[in-house]
Amino acid sequence: MGKTSLYQCLSVMGLLMVSLAGGLAAEPAATNPPPRRFPMAVRSPEIQPDRTVTFRLAAPRATEVSVSGQWANGRAAMQRGSNGVWSVTVGPLEPGIYEYSFSVDGLTMIDPGNPSIKPMREPRTSILHLPGNPPQVFDFQPVPHGTVRHHTYFSRPLGRQRELVVYTPPDYDQSRTKYPVLYLQHGMGDNHATWTVHGKAHWILDNLIAQKRAKPMLIVMMDGHAAISMSGGLTNNTVMFERDLLEEVVPFVEANYRVRKEAASRALVGLSMGGGQALMIGLNHLDIFGWVGGFSSATPSREAIKSALEKPEVTNRRLKLLWIACGRSDFLIKLNQDFVSMLESQGIRHDWVLTEGGHTWPVWRTYLAELAPRLFR
Repeated sequence: MGKTSLYQCLSVMGLLMVSLAGGLAAEPAATNPPPRRFPMAVRSPEIQPDRTVTFRLAAPRATEVSVSGQWANGRAAMQRGSNGVWSVTVGPLEPGIYEYSFSVDGLTMIDPGNPSIKPMREPRTSILHLPGNPPQVFDFQPVPHGTVRHHTYFSRPLGRQRELVVYTPPDYDQSRTKYPVLYLQHGMGDNHATWTVHGKAHWILDNLIAQKRAKPMLIVMMDGHAAISMSGGLTNNTVMFERDLLEEVVPFVEANYRVRKEAASRALVGLSMGGGQALMIGLNHLDIFGWVGGFSSATPSREAIKSALEKPEVTNRRLKLLWIACGRSDFLIKLNQDFVSMLESQGIRHDWVLTEGGHTWPVWRTYLAELAPRLFR
């Protein structure tokens, strides 16, 4: 290409670029899309220094909203603000751990502003924790803390995947000690995580161990719903749970953790449905569990623990402690009183603890704090 032709090409390209630039400049100036606006997070619950608590819920199309909790006069109607956020302030409340939920036009729901949710098969309650001053036994305190470990395992007796939680005491990983084990069960509707997330079993033991009131121990918490459905009743569920516990979980724990393996170093305790499981399985397997306890238990029948009742001298010799507790206003109080009377008629040694309170977690946390110092002594 000659020099003249090259200059002509460059000139044409330059004119084209100028033309394009002019054309672009002639277009209306491009505008950025409007910023995406996120709604301001609704703060709920909001705890005030005087221990009053404000609950809020964004529900602009709702016609009736309320909050219900475990405190006195537990239901409160919420008022709608001009921004569609409903709110109400309750209290002041006593220090403690409360369950609560919202009702929106008849629908019960958790508080979407609160990530603390009670573990359940059908989650429907949120958790409000008001620490005490001084701290209570279930509060987080500046003491050495253990570790909560989560396991997924395949249950061969049940033929499906299951989950469990294990608490190891402070210094477990630094020591070579072998520890006793408390197998601790929840009630109907809850699951393997409820005793730690809501019951604060790990903090209770941390605090008791730091005060030298309880022996360092492992706590194993299983899912008590061994049957896929409860259509077969509590007894069928307990039989399936027993197989999973004895054939799968106890061997799993003893293969993977430094634990003592004699009956005197194993305790089986539970609440409500789990209390029935503990009493029935524990009293039928005193060669495996030397410590048995039930909180507000769905108690087993006479026939279900026939072997323990018929040989009281053997039962009393093997049992280190049989501990049974229930609240006066608990709907299972009559069952527990009848169960205790049956034990007394057969001469079975036991501790019967009658307290105030109903079928609630505040009662069961207290029971664990009272029983744990008695174990493995």
